[in-house]
Amino acid sequence: MTDLLARDAHALHLALEQAGDEVEVSVSRQTAEWLAQLIDAKAQGHEVVLSRGATEVTPAEAAQLLGMSRPQVRKLMNQGQLAFRKVGTHHRVTVASIDAFLETERRHMEIGMTALSSLQNDLGLLE
Repeated sequence: MTDLLARDAHALHLALEQAGDEVEVSVSRQTAEWLAQLIDAKAQGHEVVLSRGATEVTPAEAAQLLGMSRPQVRKLMNQGQLAFRKVGTHHRVTVASIDAFLETERRHMEIGMTALSSLQNDLGLLE
């Protein structure tokens, strides 16, 4: 995978060195899928954050990533919904636990939306 990404990165950099507003480049399907996810997220107004492996952030940074207040993040930490560790007197939240929390929330929303859709159909609210 690393060789493939290195090859695709090199191809992208070469293409960007060319003049003009349009860029044509050939990349692997994996890289194209990854780029599509990034572009989709940005197009939907989401922040895109790149980090290395086991990255940790402060509760304030976690709050920004989650779109909530820092006290709400601390509540999730205390409830065990976000993994963290203490560094002296400071807390660090793992980015992996933020991703897991968001995925769990997404699944809960899908279940809720399915139930709501079913209820609307049962009540005849949709034509």
